[in-house]
Amino acid sequence: MADPKGFLKTGREVASRRPVEERIGDWNEVYPGGIGKALLPIITTQASRCMDCGIPFCHQGCPLGNIIPEWNDLVWRDDWDAAIERLHATNNFPEFTGRLCPAPCETACVLGINQDPVTIKNIEVSIIDRAWEDRNVKPQPPEWLSGKTVAVIGSGPAGLAAAQQLTRAGHTVAVYERADKIGGLLRYGIPEFKMEKKHVDRRLEQMRREGTVFRAGVEVGTSITGDQLRDRYDAVVLAVGSTVARDLPVPGRELAGIHQAMEFLPQANRVALGESVEGQIRADGKHVVIIGGGDTGADCLGTSIRQGAKSITQLEIMPRPADSSGRYDDRPTGQPWPTYPMIFRVSSAHEEGGDRVYGVSTKEFLGDADGNIRALKLVDVVFEGGRLTEVEGTEREILADLVLFAMGFTGPEQPGLVEQLGVELDARGNIARDSSFKTSVEGVYVAGDAGRGQSLIVWAIAEGRAAAAAVDAYLTGSTTLPAPIKPTDRPLMV
Repeated sequence: MADPKGFLKTGREVASRRPVEERIGDWNEVYPGGIGKALLPIITTQASRCMDCGIPFCHQGCPLGNIIPEWNDLVWRDDWDAAIERLHATNNFPEFTGRLCPAPCETACVLGINQDPVTIKNIEVSIIDRAWEDRNVKPQPPEWLSGKTVAVIGSGPAGLAAAQQLTRAGHTVAVYERADKIGGLLRYGIPEFKMEKKHVDRRLEQMRREGTVFRAGVEVGTSITGDQLRDRYDAVVLAVGSTVARDLPVPGRELAGIHQAMEFLPQANRVALGESVEGQIRADGKHVVIIGGGDTGADCLGTSIRQGAKSITQLEIMPRPADSSGRYDDRPTGQPWPTYPMIFRVSSAHEEGGDRVYGVSTKEFLGDADGNIRALKLVDVVFEGGRLTEVEGTEREILADLVLFAMGFTGPEQPGLVEQLGVELDARGNIARDSSFKTSVEGVYVAGDAGRGQSLIVWAIAEGRAAAAAVDAYLTGSTTLPAPIKPTDRPLMV
C-alpha cells in the first residue's frame, strides 16, 4: 500500500484553478498548463492517502472497475510506467474520465466515512497526462487479423471504447460519425475550458495507427441504409447516444431566441476552435436563462460568460440540495455511504458568475412585438406527497433575451437507422438488449446511452468495453476481452 500513515498526515488537496478574471477571457482549460501539470506539486502526497482497503469500495463506485489502490500506490512510489499500465488495463480513455467524470469512486472511498476521500480523479488524470508527456502511450495494433468486420455507429466514448477493443482483438473496425469530425459529444458537446480537444485528437491518432478506420460526415440511415450496413459488416455496434432533447411545451415556446443546449454548445465549440459558424447563437449582451441545473447547464453557463452575457440565470425545478462535504456523517438522509449523494456542488463555471435558482417552474415564455423572447413567467414549486405543487402567490417574471434548454435527453433518434434495422425498444424508448448487449436483430449490438439512457462517461466507456467483448465472442466463439459490466448494472446512486 501507499504510506500507511498517509491519510493521518495529509489532508485532501485538489489542483488550483486559474483566477476567474483570467480564465473567462479565453477558452483554455481552467487549470494552469492543464490539470496534469497543476497537480504535480501535490499528487504524490495525495496518492499516499489511499489506505489500500481490504474491501475497496471505490471499485464498486466505478463501473470500469479501475484498480484504484494499485495505481495510487504506484504513483506514491514514483513508478509512473506501471501506474499507466494498471490504469489502461481497465480504462481506454482516462484523460476523458479524469476531466469529465463526477467521480462516484470518490464518494465510495472508505476514507470518506469520516474524512475527506482520496482525490482519485486527480490522481487518475495526472497518471495519463504524465504518460502522454513521457510518450508512454503507444499504439497497440493486433498481432493478427480475424478477417471479421465491424461497424461502430457513433464516435462518442462508448463507440470509441468498443472500436478500440475490437480493433485490438484483430477485427477490422470502421467508426461512422455524422458530424464532420470524430468525437461525438466529446468533440462538440464539451466546452474547451473543460477539456481541450487536443486530448481527443491524440487519442484518435493512436487508434488510427492501431488500424481503426474513421468515417466522419456520414449519416448512417441516409448515406448508407441499415440493410446495407448489415450486408457489408459481420457485426454492428450502435453507439448513437441519447440525442432526443427534452423539450418544454408551455405557452410561448415558438418565440425566437429559445434553443436547445446542443444547438448552442456545438456552435460555440466550433468558434472557439477557430471555425466560422453562420448565424451563430450567441449570448453577447443578453439576459440568458438556462433551464436545467446539471452539467450541461453549467457548460452553457461557462460558455455564456465567455461570450459576454449581460446576466445569466440557471433554473432548476428540484429543491436546492443540502450543503455537505459528502462524508458519511454529513450526507442527506437516505443517501448513505457509499452511494453518490445529491449535495450542492459548485463547478468551475459556477465560480465564474451567474445566479442559480432552485424550486421553480416555467409557466410561460413571454415575447415582444417582433416575436422574440423577452421574459419568463416563473412560479415556485414544492414536492408534496410525491407530486409537484405550485406555491400560490409566487408568480413572477424574469428578463430573458436567450433561453437555453439543458433538461437532458429522452432516448436515441428513431427515424432513420433505428427504424431501418428494426431493433426493439424498451419501455423508456431506448434500444432493448439482452445480457450480452445484443439487440433483437442478429449481429447488432448496442452500447452506451442509446441502450442505457442518458448517463455518465464512465458508464459509456464501460458499456463500450463490455459490448466489444460480446461482439468478439459472437464473431470468434470466445473472447479474452474484459467485460466490466452487464446491461442490468446500475450506479450506486439513489
